[in-house]
Amino acid sequence: MEEIKRNKMALQPIKTLFWKMGLPMIISMVLQALYNVVDSIFVANMQGTGALANEALTIAFPVQIMIIAIGVGTGVGLNALLSKSLGERHQEKVDAVAGNGIFLGLIIYAVFLLFGLFLSKWFIGLFTDNPVVLEMGTEYLRICTCFSLGSIGFTIYERFLQATGKTMFSTISQVLGALANIVLDYVFIFPLDMGVAGAAWATIIGQFISLFVAMAFHYFKNKEIGGHPKYIRPKRGIIKGIYKIGVSAAIMQALLSVMMAGMNAILGTASVDSTVLVGSFGIYYKIQQIALFSAFGLSNTIITILSFNYGMRDKERSRACIKYGILDTLVTTFAITILFEIIAVPLSKLFALSGGSSTVLVDVCAKATRIASIGFIFMGFNVAIQGVLQALGYALKPLITALLRLVIFVFPIAFLFTLSNNVLNLVWWTFPIAEMLTCIFSFVFLKQAKDKKVDVIEK
Repeated sequence: MEEIKRNKMALQPIKTLFWKMGLPMIISMVLQALYNVVDSIFVANMQGTGALANEALTIAFPVQIMIIAIGVGTGVGLNALLSKSLGERHQEKVDAVAGNGIFLGLIIYAVFLLFGLFLSKWFIGLFTDNPVVLEMGTEYLRICTCFSLGSIGFTIYERFLQATGKTMFSTISQVLGALANIVLDYVFIFPLDMGVAGAAWATIIGQFISLFVAMAFHYFKNKEIGGHPKYIRPKRGIIKGIYKIGVSAAIMQALLSVMMAGMNAILGTASVDSTVLVGSFGIYYKIQQIALFSAFGLSNTIITILSFNYGMRDKERSRACIKYGILDTLVTTFAITILFEIIAVPLSKLFALSGGSSTVLVDVCAKATRIASIGFIFMGFNVAIQGVLQALGYALKPLITALLRLVIFVFPIAFLFTLSNNVLNLVWWTFPIAEMLTCIFSFVFLKQAKDKKVDVIEK
């Protein structure tokens, strides 16, 4: 109880607290994005088959996003309920929420294990009839799904650390796993000549390293959450509370998978080489996740801090959470926009260092990065509002926002651009246009939530 009373989320100035907690979360989320970027860089540089291997990873990527989506969605609900329970100083509930989070992580892993064993080849076959791409994509996807416990488990334990304000420990865990992934990618793909399987195993090993380090930090350093095995026993009320917020968060994250799968299908109908267009989209999308996951990192910070202070019924700190959460996200995404405009070309060239991928693919990828990054600041605003809405207990409104920015606006706009003879230049405008249109709805949702939830708190 005393640990909860001294929690820094109740005491430190909000403006300072956001960067202290938010920066480690940004680093953690960006490193998660880098797993896929690094895999693609090494795979695209495979001699002779680099372009085809990159296409295979692009086709498999929606399932990887889905793993992250369900894990992160569960983690968001877990984080919000944990932070709220800590703010309410309800220790028994805190421990029960954590235990049920572990139970849910094991169930999620079992689902993806079955998918990997029986449905990997079927999924890859939906998007290609090239036997080489089919074989490489199936091999990569089967490994990533059958051994996804590291990714899912880390997401759960990361939230335990974040909910108690110990974000630096989760970042250290993520950094160690990411470094291992980078080193092993090179060793497995080039000296050992393991191909796409090497990229998959490097990712899996890195994820398990992150999980084991996070578990050690949690059990030895996280005194605010009890770790008795009895709390792993599922409780309907706790699980319902986690997914009251978490299910919409999971769906929102899963829409990233839907969007990418849909874009793969739409781009595959364009009157240009699908290896170039789909491959360029795959590279661009993994690069832009650096910006997207930075916004998610701050959105998670908003959820953690705002849930805690809203649980304590502190009006002024809740207002400050919303204000600085949005401002910090806008500043961060604007800085990333400037950075990507500057480094778009050299960054894209990393995918063709050995000649494994064509210069045409690299040129299109650089163009996509420069055009689409214009929408990052609008994306940041939308994602920040999603975090505010989730922290205040809304489920439907953040889901509507995600549907608008990832599906409802994206698919028709992208399809219209593919009908043009200039598709390689025009289709990338889909993303900033969709984000700008969504901002209108996000602003309305924010005002409604602030009026109905925060401004009515009694002092």
